[in-house]
Amino acid sequence: MARKTQISKEIILQKGLKLLIRDGFSSINIKTLSKEIGCSTQPLVWHFKNMEELRKALREYALHYANSKMRPAAENAITAFEQVGTAFIHIAVTEPNLFRFLYLEGYGGFPSDGFDALVADKDNVALIKRIAKNLAISEESAGRYLQNTIIYTHGIAALAATGIINASEEEMMRLVNCAANAFLVQEGVPLEKIPFKEGKQK
Repeated sequence: MARKTQISKEIILQKGLKLLIRDGFSSINIKTLSKEIGCSTQPLVWHFKNMEELRKALREYALHYANSKMRPAAENAITAFEQVGTAFIHIAVTEPNLFRFLYLEGYGGFPSDGFDALVADKDNVALIKRIAKNLAISEESAGRYLQNTIIYTHGIAALAATGIINASEEEMMRLVNCAANAFLVQEGVPLEKIPFKEGKQK
């Protein structure tokens, strides 16, 4: 007798992520997911005790997926920060259900203790140090710049993900870069040192 094909936990999470991106998190249940995989509900029950355990695993899987897309390649701190913002907006435009789930419905691990938590985040603390060094400004100034830019970028991305605005990713990043320049000027960075050339005023 031939052995039954095993449906791995990875396959379940891959298909769950696909369903989340296409139809939204609320569409996911045992029946819809087993149909997406093309199997009975049994493999899901083997790997997960209940639906809540599956959803928790899927939240972590979705967050890892999004974070992997936002991992910057540049060594320069400002360029790396821009790459993260660009990827963030790209997710909002191309995978709005994922964006809404992670960053508007509270499943993305964003700090919930006020705006200062953005500056206190351990990854952001390291980035703030690099930005301060690159631009020869204080870490306090670099922290305000990072905080303000994250808030502004999140706002634009949220408008795109919810369909309130319909603009190109390039236009949205131009607006983000213009705002980022203004935040740097606000912190005393001379115009000639402003990094985002396309956002400079003529």
